[in-house]
Amino acid sequence: MNYIQNSELQTIKPGWPGTPLTADGRFVNHEFPFIPRLWDVLKWKWGPQPQKLEKQQDTFRLQTYTDTRFLQQEEDCIVWLGHASFYIRIAGIRMLIDPIFFKVPFVKRYTPPPFPAEVFKDLDYLLISHDHQDHCQKKSVRAVISGNPAITVLTGLRMETLLRQWIGNTKLQTAGWYQQYHTPAPLQIYFLPSRHWSRRGLNDTNKRLWGAFVLKSENKTIYFSGDTGYGDHFKTAHILFPHIDVAIIGAGAYKPEWFMSPAHISPANAVIAANELMAKVLIPMHYGTLDLSDEPVGEPLRELQRMQQEGLLHGSLHALQSGEVYTGW
Repeated sequence: MNYIQNSELQTIKPGWPGTPLTADGRFVNHEFPFIPRLWDVLKWKWGPQPQKLEKQQDTFRLQTYTDTRFLQQEEDCIVWLGHASFYIRIAGIRMLIDPIFFKVPFVKRYTPPPFPAEVFKDLDYLLISHDHQDHCQKKSVRAVISGNPAITVLTGLRMETLLRQWIGNTKLQTAGWYQQYHTPAPLQIYFLPSRHWSRRGLNDTNKRLWGAFVLKSENKTIYFSGDTGYGDHFKTAHILFPHIDVAIIGAGAYKPEWFMSPAHISPANAVIAANELMAKVLIPMHYGTLDLSDEPVGEPLRELQRMQQEGLLHGSLHALQSGEVYTGW
């Protein structure tokens, strides 16, 4: 096994050798090595779907908020744009994470984007967790760059091989796991592991790094899980960041679990992860927007609400609607 990092960035985990890389140059999860197989995809698609009728009959839909007054305000906020897309303002710094403003090919979208890309001006950062089409969309990235020419893109190692052809000379920083980006005070941004994988074409599996983000100001810390299965990276994140105010964690696209668990976390494990992070607030994402899996569209939220009512979640659950603004610090 080889290990690499960005030598220009600080590594924050003591003794961490760098992000693991196989001999043929592919990134690998440090705890659960995983390469997606076509056979497993076919097995899923051709296999039983015990909740098919329940999914068809599920009438749950996210509400859509379209009020843009938050853009003219200054207080710290988190705004869910659907799926894994967020607008975040913290310590006066404005950013988008994994924006998807346009249709994802071959994927049904239950809830439209609450705002067009054009409303987001004067952004400081664009954060991209990994290269999958439902997180890293060429048209959306170009729209954000077009409206924010002074923006800086923050992402994982070797993502420049994909992004440079879209963003031209826009400022770009790529980090390995447990590395800190160069950002001016008062905001610190870090790239941490997630349990996932990457691919855009036929021969580039795991050639670009995936991960999570931590945003830390003088008085607030936000954890964004990215796409992830469950693993020990949540416990490690708590050791490094013991005072997480908000954990944004995926809770959808998790069935069938035999197929999805290496890449997407279930509601039950999202609660465990939030508890291990000792997060004060859990904001769930990655559900209710795109049809990517077998569970009914509203099941992730219903499961999270059930676990909260049973006292299984140590912090509080704050499920946003699409376009809703969170300021409940």
